Amino acid sequence: MRSQAEKGSAFYALHRRGAAFLIPNPWDIGTARLLAHLGFEALATTSAGYAFSAGLPDGAIGRDASLAHAAALVAATDLPVSADLENGFGDAPEDAAETIRLAATTGLAGGSIEDVSSHEKGPYELAHAADRIRAAAEVVRGLPFRFTLTARAENYIAGRPDLKDTIARLQAFQEAGADVLYAPGLASREDIATVVRSVDRPVNVVMGLQGAQLSVAELSALGVARISVGSALARAAYGAFLRGAREMLDTGAFEFAKDGVPYREIMTMLSGERS
Repeated sequence: MRSQAEKGSAFYALHRRGAAFLIPNPWDIGTARLLAHLGFEALATTSAGYAFSAGLPDGAIGRDASLAHAAALVAATDLPVSADLENGFGDAPEDAAETIRLAATTGLAGGSIEDVSSHEKGPYELAHAADRIRAAAEVVRGLPFRFTLTARAENYIAGRPDLKDTIARLQAFQEAGADVLYAPGLASREDIATVVRSVDRPVNVVMGLQGAQLSVAELSALGVARISVGSALARAAYGAFLRGAREMLDTGAFEFAKDGVPYREIMTMLSGERS
């Protein structure tokens, strides 16, 4: 198994190789191991996917449980893992800093901090949001290994599709010391290209949301460094589950099982054997 320092360096390097890489989001140990088996190079947690698996809405999982979940995914594979650390689990810069300090003890290679206390309330005032990233970055720079800090501008997810303000926030986060910049919810080729041109740090783009239908090749050509899918894989799995459950309940049929992965295939993948 690689050390945390080795995984941290490898993760940081993925952002700088000149082509976009995929970082899928497992929500438990099983899905992390399946994704590793398929050949992905890094993984990221999803706060929504994990919350759903615990029977809770997104945002209802606290810091201790989220970090324990991240540590479990780190231990599940030899891949670098970055954590969805929500808003740092507190409004103050000190909260973001403490969350990064604790995250670094779990074996993570990176983590992201959002600029909202909740999506209903909208983003923090810009100077305060930048102070929070600056405090987190100070902790990162003091670590004895490379930890990739991602700063998230949540305008579009919070229902404020303001590209000018989003870019201003990403630029402020860049100056505050973020390693990667991320504005979830960008959907158009033009907006994504504008964001990439407006900053000088690697940019993460999330796919799998409604309205965003660009391929890996298209995003890479726009200069995107990293592509995540947030809760999309988890929601796809729950979609199949609910369709099957409703089919049984509504029609008494079991056609859904035809689309299931064969038992032996999953057994082989989780046993560590490669076909």
